[in-house]
Amino acid sequence: MTADPRVTADPRVKDVGEIKTVHLFDMVVDLNPRLDIGDGPMGQRVLFGAAGGTFEGPGLRGEVLAGGGDWTLFRPDGVMTLDVRLTLHTHDDALLHMTYGGRWVTPPDLRADMADADKRHQIDPARYYFRTNPLFETGANRYAWLNDVVCVGSGYLVEGGIAYKVSQVV
Repeated sequence: MTADPRVTADPRVKDVGEIKTVHLFDMVVDLNPRLDIGDGPMGQRVLFGAAGGTFEGPGLRGEVLAGGGDWTLFRPDGVMTLDVRLTLHTHDDALLHMTYGGRWVTPPDLRADMADADKRHQIDPARYYFRTNPLFETGANRYAWLNDVVCVGSGYLVEGGIAYKVSQVV
């Protein structure tokens, strides 16, 4: 597709620089067996409950508490939409509420292997698109800065669960 020469850039658009990120932490979430809520008007709803896990980064580490989860929607086109809520317990006893949405796009030729519990975590994450947008909420003063940041995450499957590399947008 070629650009229409009659369309010009809006003069109000400013160069604000490239979006930059810094590594916040890596996280592994262990999952309970899935609960299939069923097909609804938007697609198939499934709950992947969090059974625990860990997170660790340069200035933040601890455990993922059981009880959260991902209220996933499998759209008719095969794309997974995420609706995740987790509670993180830091090494120094603070609680962080973490939420994120996202998209997981798996090419049709990978779907059978992704459905196979023995194969799914062995697939190279570069072969699918799995991105999230984590946000945090906490009342802990030492982590209050998290209340005001936006993050991005890249997900992939691991044995027994899911993992993410989470970066803060600076």
